[in-house]
Amino acid sequence: MITFTFVNPDGTETAVQVAPGYSVMQAALANGINGVTAECNGSAACATCHAYFDESVTSALPEIKEHEDDMLDFAASPREAGSRLSCQILVSEALEGTRIRLPDAQ
Repeated sequence: MITFTFVNPDGTETAVQVAPGYSVMQAALANGINGVTAECNGSAACATCHAYFDESVTSALPEIKEHEDDMLDFAASPREAGSRLSCQILVSEALEGTRIRLPDAQ
């Protein structure tokens, strides 16, 4: 199991343990994390699973694809250097111990 932490805009944190292979979005939904809406259920068509990944882990994440990059332009909250759609990030050892910030709005 991989342990990482979701950080809400109000500063509350929730640590989760997730098996590798699930998406970060699936991990959020399965653990009742507020702030991840996932309206398209993981098809990268809505940007309601926008999350901010720490720069220390972004180099270990898969390269952003054009479609995800385009969708982030329509996210409700501002895009930052570590912005990704959490449905496109699979849980792996690279996320162990990391903190994933959630935006103010989806």
